[in-house]
Amino acid sequence: MTKDKSPSIKVALADDHVLLRNALSGLIDGFGNCNVILQCSTGKELQGQIRKGIRPDVVLLDLNMPEMNGYDTAAWLQQDFPDIHVLMLTMYDSELSMIKLLQSGVKGFLKKDIAPDELKFAIQSVMESGYYYSNRSTGKLVNLFRKSEDGVKLQRNMLSDQEIRFLQLACSDLTYKEIAQQMSLNPRSVDTLRDQLFFKLGVKSRVGLAMIAIKQGVVTI
Repeated sequence: MTKDKSPSIKVALADDHVLLRNALSGLIDGFGNCNVILQCSTGKELQGQIRKGIRPDVVLLDLNMPEMNGYDTAAWLQQDFPDIHVLMLTMYDSELSMIKLLQSGVKGFLKKDIAPDELKFAIQSVMESGYYYSNRSTGKLVNLFRKSEDGVKLQRNMLSDQEIRFLQLACSDLTYKEIAQQMSLNPRSVDTLRDQLFFKLGVKSRVGLAMIAIKQGVVTI
């Protein structure tokens, strides 16, 4: 009597870099217990395919994609399809970006230079335990909590969607008045938002805000 084979883990990939995506697909299909059922170039495309009924067990998301980035795609999956596990592919593993990703429902972080064995383990781990964090990521998160004094450091790193939006616009050539119009706020509210971010992020100028935003992966250039 033959034993039933355990079902394959259905994986979806969303990355606008076609060569990387194809390479990952071939690698994952070679794991034996995984099957890439969907490849997409954008979060918007992934959203459309899932709405059509294609339901992966695990989604590997690129953080920076056109139309709908990794943050927004992960947040949508968390809200509408919380049973789908999300692993984020990113070159950014700073505390700020990691906390933002956790808030978006991401279950683990994968650097793009990850070894094949670790990728296989990450997919299996997120299916079995619901999450995957490398030693490096875990160390950063533990260090963040350990260093925080009554949660102050952690709280300062947890930016609201409005603050993230302001940071993104602050990295453009828009004036503060134009940013206020884009955000449907009055100029005084934008000044308050800016000053709050100066305090939270420990900078004193718009240039400082832009440098933090780029370094932490909030915006890309």
